[in-house]
Amino acid sequence: MLLQGDLQKVFDALYYMGVIDPVLDMDWSVEFEAIEQNPFPLVEIVNVVNSTLGDYQILIDKLQSFAKKDLNHLAMIVARELASFHGTKILH
Repeated sequence: MLLQGDLQKVFDALYYMGVIDPVLDMDWSVEFEAIEQNPFPLVEIVNVVNSTLGDYQILIDKLQSFAKKDLNHLAMIVARELASFHGTKILH
């Protein structure tokens, strides 16, 4: 399950939708455990994100149909990937 495309656009869409701030207060270890127990909803949402080909408005329209829990999980994955990318970029 790999996110493709512009992660910043995905982050921005989730922020616009009000998903990011509540996720910052969550216990991520518990949430990542929940993802491991049932990864299928996250796989589905990642596939949808990848299918939008970076079109911000289509991305928002499609994300609105998902459950809040799944959007929260997507936000955690996006944040982790962005942090990893920026951390690697700084080291090189």
